[in-house]
Amino acid sequence: MKNEPIRCIFIDDEPLALEVLTLHLSNYPQLCIVERFSNAVDAIQWMKDNTVDAIFTDIQMPGISGLELVKNQYPAPHAVIFTTAYPNYAPEAFEFEALDYLLKPISPERIQKTIARLEEFQSLKYSQTQDSSLKPDFVYIKIDGHHQKIHYADILYIEAFADYIKIWIGPEKRLVTLQTMRNMEKALPPDLFIRIHRSFIVSKNNVVSIQQNGVKIGNKILPIGKNYKESILALVNKHRLQ
Repeated sequence: MKNEPIRCIFIDDEPLALEVLTLHLSNYPQLCIVERFSNAVDAIQWMKDNTVDAIFTDIQMPGISGLELVKNQYPAPHAVIFTTAYPNYAPEAFEFEALDYLLKPISPERIQKTIARLEEFQSLKYSQTQDSSLKPDFVYIKIDGHHQKIHYADILYIEAFADYIKIWIGPEKRLVTLQTMRNMEKALPPDLFIRIHRSFIVSKNNVVSIQQNGVKIGNKILPIGKNYKESILALVNKHRLQ
């Protein structure tokens, strides 16, 4: 339900780091810390029988690292927030759609921004589970301090851009907003849009052709990621003339 707390787990092999993170997040009543783990192996085992809304995980840990944990679960329905002292893992973390990347020592101000992102993620996830007989043909995107209405029919494709996304509404026209690809994918109707790559979501209606390793939108060919080839093939088979 929408008003239920956001269920979180923490994973870190340093007891002090777990205590500090717990202290930070205990200030937010909208969060519920359900478990804490000192290694990824125990966390993975626990998640086989339990669900969460978000995991906060360290990266460098004995056995299975935080990145390996996320890779094995990708794509996952929960949000992932990395907590680490090492900035060099950030590019790889965001390849797997991390909601945030917190550098230790973590300040209260930085935590506040993370919680805001997490609440937005949870709100989008909740909205996608609601049954509605009236399906809107648009989405609101926060741009430069205001929420801009964008009709699905105007979107050609969406491109990942570091912590941002680019929404292409023309060959040379795009809108840039601070958002994750995962959140955007959840907000878009799956009958109109399809994920073809970690960095690209395309409008099915604007696909010109589907090639072996790319999808053509207008005059641009976007790559197909190996993890998305099956869904692209299913789309072709569904609409192919026999």
